[in-house]
Amino acid sequence: MSIILIRTIILYMIILLCLRIMGKAELSKMSPFQLIVSFMIAELASIPIESPDVSLISGVTAIFTLLFLQVSISFLSIKSERLKNFFGGKPSVLIDDGRINHREMKKLRITINDLMEQLRICGYPCIAQVAYAVMESNGELSVIPKSHKRNITAEDLNMKKGREVMPVIFISDGTVYPQNLSKSGWTEKELSERLSAMGISDREKVFLAFCDEKAELHVFLDRDDTFAGEVKQ
Repeated sequence: MSIILIRTIILYMIILLCLRIMGKAELSKMSPFQLIVSFMIAELASIPIESPDVSLISGVTAIFTLLFLQVSISFLSIKSERLKNFFGGKPSVLIDDGRINHREMKKLRITINDLMEQLRICGYPCIAQVAYAVMESNGELSVIPKSHKRNITAEDLNMKKGREVMPVIFISDGTVYPQNLSKSGWTEKELSERLSAMGISDREKVFLAFCDEKAELHVFLDRDDTFAGEVKQ
């Protein structure tokens, strides 16, 4: 029992290391090749755990071989478009300028009902609303609606849009995050002044303080009291 426990911990750490080396992109929307590598790594890891007579070194060697293969092909795919298309596939245009691409649909073995279902999932129940529909290499359908069906933007209305920043947390449970302050253009002195203006003298009493996309400060005390700050000058 102890041998299985030790092997499981070792393989868990190794697989975690492999996933970190493979990178975040490999964990989001995987291509067929990436999916196969992930399944094979999981299968190779289970063999030494289920069969104590199998050498742990053999399983680890096989896992690192797959990792090396995956990373090498990822680097080569960056240099070669042909290699990238071979291992990861390439996008296919199913609707081109409002016209259905029957040849591409037949090539991918996609029926009109399949296409309609995917369009409904994307929020477009009628093909007449769609200008372009692209089946990405990871199997996800991207839809570009016709101009008169798109949502109105501030640019369409000739409206001036203010500068936006990424919402970040300044204080959590009394702990200040200087890096987040710097990222949003704030300083600890400015934060202290804003808190003092709200009647808050002790940061440790702040449950949550964050900056929204308009650089406006919001403060929560004891999970109940809410204070709205002013827009940063």
